[in-house]
Amino acid sequence: MHDIQNEPDNRGIAIDEVGISGLRYPITFDDGHIRQQGIADISVTVALQADRRGTHMSRMIALVHEEVATLTPQELPLALKRGLSLLDAPVLTLTLVLPLATSVTAPASRQESWQTHDVTISGRITPDGCTVTTSVTTDVTSLCPCSKAISDYGAHNQRSQITLQVSGSADAPYPLPVHEIVELLRATGSAPVIPLIKRPDERVVTMQAYDHPVFVEDIIREISLACRRKGLPHAVKAKNLESIHSHDAIAALTYTS
Repeated sequence: MHDIQNEPDNRGIAIDEVGISGLRYPITFDDGHIRQQGIADISVTVALQADRRGTHMSRMIALVHEEVATLTPQELPLALKRGLSLLDAPVLTLTLVLPLATSVTAPASRQESWQTHDVTISGRITPDGCTVTTSVTTDVTSLCPCSKAISDYGAHNQRSQITLQVSGSADAPYPLPVHEIVELLRATGSAPVIPLIKRPDERVVTMQAYDHPVFVEDIIREISLACRRKGLPHAVKAKNLESIHSHDAIAALTYTS
């Protein structure tokens, strides 16, 4: 059958990205610490040469099916390299978004439950090399230092959403595993969020938060400091879903070297 996509294009215009997005596909995430099955939201794009009319989007589905049905972040650069050959493209970007859960133990009752985190794994390969980013978003509790300082008793607190993105390379594509990112984020706020919590646990968590007040600025600085100590390029952002204000409080920073 005639392949129209392989026809030449005489307009001389290269395309930065063309491909597919919104592909919901079953995968197994397996990084050696967490192994979970789920449905990922996937996008695949390539850079299209100026003399090519179109790319082969069906091959992108084949790439997902054959190379990332089991997603091992450490091996993503190899999958991207195979994708370049399959799609005959100079640049390839593959992004997967999925929820992953880690086990949480309540501090007093020792009840176990699952805390879910939004995880994004994205890889990009170019003639200059390969980069992989791991991004994790999770919830913590934050208590306002100013409220604590000016109140006769009590202090307002809220749930905070924190996202940490860590960059890796072809040699070390997965420098900070998901479970370690989760541990870092949950240890940075005033107290962790615990899905299954009994009254004795609530007492412990409430007092823990009161003893560890943090601004949104404190949260991202502490996370950034921990990443800098490990020599990791990163981006971190936090949002306090404020409980007594009509707005949220946000902060973000990026560190590259």
